[in-house]
Amino acid sequence: LNFLPITLHRHRHRGEVGMADTNGSVPPDEPPTILYLGQHESQRSAPVSSKLLGQAQLAGYDLLTAPLTTAHFHSRVLATLEQHVQQLKASSNAGHVPLPTLSPLLPDDTDLTPEDSNSALIGVVSPWIDLGSPDPLVAHVSRQVFNLELAYAAFCGLSNVLVHGPLEGSDVVQYSRAVLEALSLGPYLQLQTLLPISGELELEGADGAHLAELAREQYAAQVSDDEDETSDEPDQFESWEKWNTIRTICGYSSKLTVALEIPRQLPALTLQSRWYSEPVRTLVLPRTSFLRNTKGFPVLAKAHQTLLSRFLRLRYAPWVLLADVDPIETSDSLALKSAPEPTPAEAARNSKDCSPDPIAHLRYLRHLQQTQPARPPIERFGQGYQDYVQSPLQPLTDNLESITYEVFEKDPVKYEWYERAIAAALKDLNSKLGGSRPIICAVVGAGRGPLVTRVLRASKSTGIAVTPCAVEKNFNAHVLIQRRNATDPLWNKEVLIYKSDMRSWPGPTIDGTVHKVDIMVSELLGSFADNELSPECLDGVQHVLHPEHGINIPQSYSAHFNPISTPRLYSDLLQRGGEDKWELPAVVMLHQYDDLCRTPSRAGASSAAVFSELIPDVKDAWLFSHPLPPSILAHAEKRAGGTLDAGGWTGGDGKNEHNVRSCRVSFKTQDRGVCHGLAGYFETVLYAPVDGSKAIELSTNPITMEDKSKDMISWFPIFFPLKTPIFVPGGSEIEVSMWRQTDDRKVWYEWYVEVWNKMGGKRRVKVAESEIHSSRKNGCLM
Repeated sequence: LNFLPITLHRHRHRGEVGMADTNGSVPPDEPPTILYLGQHESQRSAPVSSKLLGQAQLAGYDLLTAPLTTAHFHSRVLATLEQHVQQLKASSNAGHVPLPTLSPLLPDDTDLTPEDSNSALIGVVSPWIDLGSPDPLVAHVSRQVFNLELAYAAFCGLSNVLVHGPLEGSDVVQYSRAVLEALSLGPYLQLQTLLPISGELELEGADGAHLAELAREQYAAQVSDDEDETSDEPDQFESWEKWNTIRTICGYSSKLTVALEIPRQLPALTLQSRWYSEPVRTLVLPRTSFLRNTKGFPVLAKAHQTLLSRFLRLRYAPWVLLADVDPIETSDSLALKSAPEPTPAEAARNSKDCSPDPIAHLRYLRHLQQTQPARPPIERFGQGYQDYVQSPLQPLTDNLESITYEVFEKDPVKYEWYERAIAAALKDLNSKLGGSRPIICAVVGAGRGPLVTRVLRASKSTGIAVTPCAVEKNFNAHVLIQRRNATDPLWNKEVLIYKSDMRSWPGPTIDGTVHKVDIMVSELLGSFADNELSPECLDGVQHVLHPEHGINIPQSYSAHFNPISTPRLYSDLLQRGGEDKWELPAVVMLHQYDDLCRTPSRAGASSAAVFSELIPDVKDAWLFSHPLPPSILAHAEKRAGGTLDAGGWTGGDGKNEHNVRSCRVSFKTQDRGVCHGLAGYFETVLYAPVDGSKAIELSTNPITMEDKSKDMISWFPIFFPLKTPIFVPGGSEIEVSMWRQTDDRKVWYEWYVEVWNKMGGKRRVKVAESEIHSSRKNGCLM
């Protein structure tokens, strides 16, 4: 319980998370994989009684689907529709015949009653309606059925209802409008739209007449004409685009989710990744999704197992619905087994479809649940914070608490790399100075002293003497590091400790004389490299660094970003109050998202993303290096007070304008999608040895993270949201303009997104653009 608020506090500051162990082993207290399994029968006609539910739960199911109405209601609807059609035929003026209305449900129309056990049921809307029918009569009757069933489901206390997605040839916009209205029928009702991952649904359809088949000839002809004009080539993203229309019209409602049917043949990874980013509440596995092993038992192909494992890693993992497999046997169904013996041909056919175990599919899914692969370190220790939007703190105006420091100090990967960089710098500088004196190493922003310890360990491992210094403005942390200096055997009362803002520190006093620093070590980087004002801090303390051979660790850092689709984050922000939320970059452990732009896959290449086979196209924004040339700082000082010119472009006297940055970057999309914002990362060179050996680097960039700092978990990415999502056509170009601005009192970011379509040759047409977003009101104070 203590761990959660501690990590949350630290996440809000820098997006860092503590870690107890990074050796790749699974902690013994890692919580087991949670998997809720349900059973669905497309043609379930018998009432879902408490007895049936008890049998299902006894077998190992958590959920059951239940039709909201009976065949009696179906017949009544058909009779009403038929009666109206006869009235139209008999009338000389069809416009004078009012549209048919359905009376409220009758006792024979439904088997459902309010029960406490209904929380384990998923209601199923009648699959024979057509909410988007081109025939207004069919659509009108379908909407009445839809609303009657949902209202009664809400009355009975059901919290989840499944509705089939729009039919082929249906009007998706009309369907979506009906869903939007239905979302208000129950305050606690969650609506799941059943859609195929691509193509058409494989589940069995409605038993009996479908209202779509009753569409009048003039409207059915319109659909046929439209279908003739469409391409014969299948569109893998068609099902996703229908969903995008539905959720957009429904305003990204948190009450609307997807029940995604998984076919035997999975689509391309790019489409799998897209659906992974969507609010999938249920994965539906029909009988056709399974293969048979040599013993006749049902199994999933490796690709399906991998997809399931990915979904189970989500913060809120979807349920799994086994559809039309392993009917639940009760005493009533067992009595039916007195049927005549099958013929040899029937027996042979049945043996191919039936496994020796009546709940084989359920047992297999439970087996997969128990044998899930270990999560990566960052997911294990960031568990519960995936896709959680957090506002970063302002490091120069906030003093952290001890327990906050404690959490982010537990990442040995980062500090191990720092120790390597310090050791390499000591060797190079000692060689340059000829070992004539101890090397002065100052840790600026020392906190509770983890980097000071690494300086001392590097000195011990290299045998090079140092004069260690620690500078910290947090007066509370200052007390702790003084005590540590007095009691820690490694520190041994040898660390020179200064309570000061690093920018005001004159330098270390040794034997009564103020000296310059040879190596200056800091950990001021944020999720976007410079967003915690590392450039401004290190500029301010550069006056104490030796002008000829002084070394900064880190030596440089760069910001990187790419456009992403993340309905989860957008929906989360929609539910928050205030308008500043769209103008504030947020620290987020990105998990349920999709990269809109990718680079071609290369043999052996992988990324740190969930779909590691897909390589995101992450572009450079800008770079900062330290120390700065003295001429740059001298010019900045001359601008202070407005004595040199008219002042800075965005306010102030321009003293900090050398730290302004901007970029305009272009990305090429492969598939259509929706851009909800930009994901930001960073890379840093802690130290590059003078002998040309491999630089010691850290990275959160998913392309380079595995190579530069594998298993480092200290930083989460940053997210720059868009107030209005932008639809991006396939093959288009996304151009992003971004600025890092300052007025000498604070630093803020601005971002703007455009989408262009090529029209042949060099001609382009802009098809979408965002407004310019600015965090100026919430800038980071200097």
